[in-house]
Amino acid sequence: MRVLIVGAGVGGLAAAQGLVADGHQVTVFEQAPVLPRGGAAVTIWPNGGTALADLGLTLVGAGRRIHSLEARSSTGRALAVVDVAKLAERLGAPVVTLPRRLLLDRLSADLPAGVVRFRARCVGVSAADGRAQARFADGSTAEGDVLIGADGRHSAVREALFVGEPAVPTGKATWQGLSPIPIDLTAGRLAVTVAGPEGDCGLMPAGEGLLQWWFDVSWTPDEVPPESPMAELRRRFGDWPDPVPQVLAAVSDEDVELFPHYRHRVPSVWGQGPCTLLGDSVHAMPPLLAQGASQALEDACLLVRSLRASPADLPRALRGYERARRRRVAAVSWLATRSPAQREGSLKILGRIPESVTTWGYGTLLKAVGNRPAT
Repeated sequence: MRVLIVGAGVGGLAAAQGLVADGHQVTVFEQAPVLPRGGAAVTIWPNGGTALADLGLTLVGAGRRIHSLEARSSTGRALAVVDVAKLAERLGAPVVTLPRRLLLDRLSADLPAGVVRFRARCVGVSAADGRAQARFADGSTAEGDVLIGADGRHSAVREALFVGEPAVPTGKATWQGLSPIPIDLTAGRLAVTVAGPEGDCGLMPAGEGLLQWWFDVSWTPDEVPPESPMAELRRRFGDWPDPVPQVLAAVSDEDVELFPHYRHRVPSVWGQGPCTLLGDSVHAMPPLLAQGASQALEDACLLVRSLRASPADLPRALRGYERARRRRVAAVSWLATRSPAQREGSLKILGRIPESVTTWGYGTLLKAVGNRPAT
């Protein structure tokens, strides 16, 4: 079949890999001139790693495997520890943090030449007589048997299909970066989160001598960004325990980017006829559970399987994919908005629980949010 994918992000490229492997004619339309190179780092949890494996992909040799996750208070008190290595063994895939650019490179590396078409900004889609059509800003069009909108939170495909409502801000944002910071944490396999009244901080090694760092703060769309984001972050978090001050001292305003938190109210139907959506185009969520990329990978995996199972009735296959994913991903989105793991009061309660129990509970949560399709 002829498949059109709008958006060359994590979900779009993963779907392209699976569909090309199944012998379909696939074109991915990306409005940028090259694959996006920003976005700092992403963490792929076992459910995302399992989806990658089902698509025939691997992260071996990429990024950094995380073996332990430690939550601390802004006063330096250890609050909770998760044995991530044991959790990964239980769930069948490692936890890996890697630069987003490197993940996109892995997802696109084996695609045939010409599959990804750049400088192609989609401005509308339509469907008639069982065929889908995409229209582009340069006046060109493309037709296919299936059209997949993987074009992110500002999805032109979602808007054209009148699917659901736009994502809304949650009142939070992340100042984040990916930097070569020479501290022990960068070379290790320990991830640290710190919670306090000023906000939350996270530090994760991402391989290649890089540290993924972020600070979650209150934010609204009409808020004027500070003249110097790093000066503001140092004011808020500079007296927190090591290694937070070292990280703040090592980076500049040129190293930081703002990532506002948005969330979709996940609709019951994600498409019409031969058109559907995946990833942030239909279920953008805050990064508090670090599940955005993993959920997009699961979307791609199940979508490929659904089309493989019902090639004679494509709309039925797409609606089946949407039903299978909707309830699970809505629950993940809800948890990400209300994640207790980033709140100091809840962490103090977790601190009274043995590490083995915390690890088991976190693994149970990840198993619940994962949705590996049956073979």
